[in-house]
Amino acid sequence: MHVMAVSTVSDDGKFWSGLKKAQAKLPKGARWKVAVASTDGAKAVNIITHDSIDGVRDFFEAHAGAYATTEYFEADAANAVGLSR
Repeated sequence: MHVMAVSTVSDDGKFWSGLKKAQAKLPKGARWKVAVASTDGAKAVNIITHDSIDGVRDFFEAHAGAYATTEYFEADAANAVGLSR
């Protein structure tokens, strides 16, 4: 499944630094599809494929949770543009 992590970022430098370090430590079978921020750094959307939302949440919070409040959703890939189904 595609898991969307939608974040309100409190410290964009530390948030992205944490995620860049985390990229090399993705859980087995996970793939990072999208990582994008608003121009002011206050919002971020990340899409990671994995077999569970909880797995993405645990991974994401361990590396960037202190620098953002994040909500996690399963993406509707069937109605998305650019995501495989």
